[in-house]
Amino acid sequence: MAELAIIIVNYNVGDLLRACLRSLIVSLTDASLAAEIIVVDNASTDHSVSMIEAEFPQVTLLKSTRNVGFAAGNNLALRHLGFDQPDVLTPNAALLLNPDTVVQSTAIAELLGVLERWSEVVVVGPQLRYGDDSLQSSRRRFPTRATLFWESTLLEQWWPRNPWAHRYHLDNLPADQPQTVDWLVGAALLVRGSAIQRAGLLDEGFFMYSEELEWQQRIRRTTGSAIMYWPQAIITHYEGKSSEQKLGQRLINFNRSKLRYTRLQFGRRSAWLLARFLWLTFSLQLGSEAAKWLLRHKRPLRAARIKQYLLVLRQLNDAA
Repeated sequence: MAELAIIIVNYNVGDLLRACLRSLIVSLTDASLAAEIIVVDNASTDHSVSMIEAEFPQVTLLKSTRNVGFAAGNNLALRHLGFDQPDVLTPNAALLLNPDTVVQSTAIAELLGVLERWSEVVVVGPQLRYGDDSLQSSRRRFPTRATLFWESTLLEQWWPRNPWAHRYHLDNLPADQPQTVDWLVGAALLVRGSAIQRAGLLDEGFFMYSEELEWQQRIRRTTGSAIMYWPQAIITHYEGKSSEQKLGQRLINFNRSKLRYTRLQFGRRSAWLLARFLWLTFSLQLGSEAAKWLLRHKRPLRAARIKQYLLVLRQLNDAA
């Protein structure tokens, strides 16, 4: 068994997946590294499966019969590797990697080097950059109750530099310096195998979003070890290409996961209050879009957004 496993969960982004796999193989080859690359395909309807089978015979392909989401998709591969079983020989580390990423040549070697040099580090992640090479925020503190209301909500749109979101994103710390953090965005996470065995697999109650937050919080709690941001490793992230295909569903998944995390971390009352708050904010956004539609301002766009917000509101009614 290879000492490194690389897991990619794919859903209908075949062209991006091809670019990801090509960059990954180059990065491994340049560093003379061996790894088992596993792609979990979440019942894609594009050319993803046929492309992998034709162009990447060295890749282990696991086919799901339905779209089970990010957490369950990664768990399919982690179980394939034996991480759910005690006393089974498993890789020393597993890299969870999004399919909409391009790995820069030295990135994998840099991340592995961190785990080799510092035994107290159990998770390490790279600096993420957007397709235009601008910096993507990926470092995080664990959220407080206030963070849940002020980050990624209508309030943040009204006050982007609010102190709660500012603190959450570690905006006061330089992004070009290595540092320990509470958790990292899950587009690229290298996790020590022993930490996975102690903390367990990802929580499949999260379909998408917040699962990497809960998992890293659990890893920190069970191991007492560090999570490291390592900007010397750079990975380009064409963010959200799988999830952007259906914006309404993305909003539902994001807010459902946020509410589930709130319920697990802060209790049912906090989750209920957050659900009511989110319902109010989406109602305001719905009203704004309806008014613009009545004023004949970009009616096709307004109609699409009205449909999306109505869908989100229906789901929020019983989400908490």
